[in-house]
Amino acid sequence: MIFKTLIKMTMVAAMVAATACESDNVPEGNEQNPPVSGADSAYVIASQGTFSNTTTNALLTAASLEEGTVGMENGLVNDGATYWVFYGDSYLYGLTYNQGNAGTTRSYILNEDSMLEARPAEYAVRRFTTYGIYDKYIITTSTGDGPTEWADANGFIPKSFLISYLDVKAETYATNDTMNEAYLSENFLGNGEYVTLAGIEESEGKIFAAAVPMGLSQYGVKADGGKWVREGYGDLVKQESGGSGSGSYKEGELQWTQYPDECWVAIFDDETLTSKKLIRTDKLSYACGRNKSQYYQMTWVADSGDIYVFSPSYAKVMADERQQTKLPAGVMRIKRGTEEFDPDYYYNIEAMTDGRSFLRTWPAGGEKFLMLMYDSPLTPDKKMTANQLGIFDAIAGKFTAVTGLPSADSISGFGSSPYVENGKVYITVTTTDSYPAIYVINTETGVATKGLTIEATQISGVGRLSMI
Repeated sequence: MIFKTLIKMTMVAAMVAATACESDNVPEGNEQNPPVSGADSAYVIASQGTFSNTTTNALLTAASLEEGTVGMENGLVNDGATYWVFYGDSYLYGLTYNQGNAGTTRSYILNEDSMLEARPAEYAVRRFTTYGIYDKYIITTSTGDGPTEWADANGFIPKSFLISYLDVKAETYATNDTMNEAYLSENFLGNGEYVTLAGIEESEGKIFAAAVPMGLSQYGVKADGGKWVREGYGDLVKQESGGSGSGSYKEGELQWTQYPDECWVAIFDDETLTSKKLIRTDKLSYACGRNKSQYYQMTWVADSGDIYVFSPSYAKVMADERQQTKLPAGVMRIKRGTEEFDPDYYYNIEAMTDGRSFLRTWPAGGEKFLMLMYDSPLTPDKKMTANQLGIFDAIAGKFTAVTGLPSADSISGFGSSPYVENGKVYITVTTTDSYPAIYVINTETGVATKGLTIEATQISGVGRLSMI
C-alpha cells in the first residue's frame, strides 16, 4: 500500500459525481445549514470542487459544524492553499507550498457585512518546510544554501535557515538576513550535522521548535578535515548525486542523521531565532512527523502551559540499520516556566497502540491531543497508511482510538488543522465514496459523529472567524 499524502487530499471525483450528485454542475446548498447572514462570527471551511472538468477552490461559511449540508455556490473563490492558518479568530491565511520554489499566500477576514473578504496584499513567500505563529507573525522556515560568499575551498556552501515573516495585522512580509552567521544551521547541535526546524510554538514569549538533524551536507562532510563523519559511517557518504524530490541527494553528502536515538528542542528568545538554548533527551528520537519535504510539528503547548514533545520515531523507516532509531514512538514534557525535559514524565505510545506510530499530532483542548495514526508499525518498506485517529490524554497517560469515522479503507485524507471548541474537536474527513464531511470528536470518549457535509470534492481546513 502506497503511503498517502494527507495534506493535499485526493478523492475519486467521478465516484463522487456518480454517488453523491446528479449533475456535473456545482451543487446547490442545503437550507438545513444556510449561508451565515447578519452574524458577527462564522465557521469557515476551505473546500475544493471538481465539476465539469473544472476545479474551483472556495471558502465557505456556516452557522454550525454539527449538522446540515452546504454547497459551494456561495463560497469565496480563491487560488487554494496547502495550509489554512487561522490567526486567532480574526484572520485566515492561505499558505501555499511549492516543491523547491516560493509559494504564494494571502489572507481573509469576516467583514462588517458578515461576508468573507480577501485582504489586498499577496506574497510570494520562500519555500518552507514548517510554519507556526509567534506574537504578531506567521513564520515559515526551511533550511537551504546560505550565501555563496561563505563557500569553502571546494565551493560547498553551508546550510542556513531561510525564514519568512508575515506580519498578520500590518499585512507586511519580510525575510531574514542570511548573511548573519547566527542563522547557520550547520553544526547546530555540535555534532557537525545541519538541522531543519519542525514547528514554531510560542510559550511565555519564547519559541520552542524541534531541531531535526538532517545528516552532513557537502560542506559538513569536508569541515575540519572530515571529523564529523562517525567512525564506521564513511560508506554512507554519497559517491554520486541521485534521488528525486525530497529524497534527492548530492555527491559528497551524508544523507540523514547519524544520531537517530536522540531528540533536540531549540528554545529561541524571539522571532529572529538568533539566540538559542538547546535541550536534549535520549528517551525519544527526533520530534517531527515527515511527509516528503514537510516536517510536521510535534511540540505543543497545552492549556496548562506545559509543553508536550511527541516523537513518532520516523527514523525507523531509514534504509540503513545505523540510521534507524531503536526508540519507540513516545512523548515527554517540558513543564511550564522551565527549559528542560521533565525527567519524571515519559510515555511509550507504541506500547498503547499495538506498536503503531503516528504522522501528526494536534492540541485537542485541556491536556489532550489528537493523533493521526498509522495502520501498521513503521518499517523501512514504508507499507503504512495514516488513516486512523486517536486521542492521547497527557495527564492520564492514556490513548483512546477514535471510533465512528468512515471505514479506514475509504478515507483518503484528513484536514491539516482541526478546530477545537467546547471540549470537541472538529476535523475534515475526505472519503472515496461520498462527499467530504466534518466529524465531531468527543475527546472524553473518542467517539466521532458526522457533522456538516460539504458538497465538494475535498475539504482541507476548518475554523472560525469573527468580525474585527
